[in-house]
Amino acid sequence: MRALVLRSGGLVVDDIAVPEPDAGQVLVAPRAAGICGSDLHLLDLAGKAETPGPDMVFGHEFCAEIVDHGPGTDRTLAAGTLVCSLPLAYSASRGVAMLGTTPLRNGAFAERMVLNESLLLPVPNGLPAELAALTEPMAVGWHAVAMARLDDGAVPLVVGCGPVGLAVIAALKVRGIGPVVAADFSPARRRLAEAMGADVVIDPAVESPYERWTDALVPEGGAVQPEVVVPLLGWLPSSRPAVVFECVGVPGLIQQVMAGAPRGAQVVVVGACMEPDNFLPIVGLTKELQVQFAVAYTADEFAETLHHLAEGRIDGTPLVTGRVGLDGGAQAFEDLRNPEAHAKILVEPWR
Repeated sequence: MRALVLRSGGLVVDDIAVPEPDAGQVLVAPRAAGICGSDLHLLDLAGKAETPGPDMVFGHEFCAEIVDHGPGTDRTLAAGTLVCSLPLAYSASRGVAMLGTTPLRNGAFAERMVLNESLLLPVPNGLPAELAALTEPMAVGWHAVAMARLDDGAVPLVVGCGPVGLAVIAALKVRGIGPVVAADFSPARRRLAEAMGADVVIDPAVESPYERWTDALVPEGGAVQPEVVVPLLGWLPSSRPAVVFECVGVPGLIQQVMAGAPRGAQVVVVGACMEPDNFLPIVGLTKELQVQFAVAYTADEFAETLHHLAEGRIDGTPLVTGRVGLDGGAQAFEDLRNPEAHAKILVEPWR
């Protein structure tokens, strides 16, 4: 079968062996699979590695069609059924393998892959494969909002409007939390934030998102003096709970968010920074900030996200800005580095 393979630090299309389902597994044909920011990071790391690692096939955000059932399956879902699944496979002989992020089992940038029957979720309501494939990235935002344990009346600030930030915005709107303030330097991403439901969208090059955010938090006439003490200790007379979602994942952002947050705010770190970072604990100490890191999702949150997409409560259509076959995959990775051009490109191996 054909696949988009990470090999020697680059991406090539090549023929690889069709995977064999183990007991309890099914063989599926990926219909649509998103390129994730973590895929870009892993590609960059592979390119910098002194010694090439084993071949690997990306693709952990996917919707697939059942092709055949392996041994020991109940065959509850018929061949031809569109399904989503958590991006992992497990068996007695191979153990647990994360799909699309390790070389143990190929991900969805291939004509075939294996999934565990017990993890399959049939795609409901005729949801198209290209939107069902957004379940995984949108579940990341759903989980991040759940981890925030928001009180009624909370005012969220979303810093960074890439796919993670957009997923957070969508989850906040489904839960009825707002007004949602969102900030990004990219005009294209700010437009997407508006499309996903952000109430206030800010260009940080023009104005401070933290100052605009404060307008929604502080009651009218509630300014505190002296002006030097307010930013230092975050002594803002906030009448509503404040939460900021850091969705960028580059060094320096945690410190920036902590410095801009008001006293007692929650800081939820969702951006996946893969480099060393530094921040001043005294800033969080004097403001008594709550810092929460959030990654991935639970199985229930994954299923809930698919349900919200199928019911139209989350509209993922604005996120899909490109669709390519395997032969266009390598170029799509490069195209995604320009935030003005794309948000989410789907690889469709059947093309």
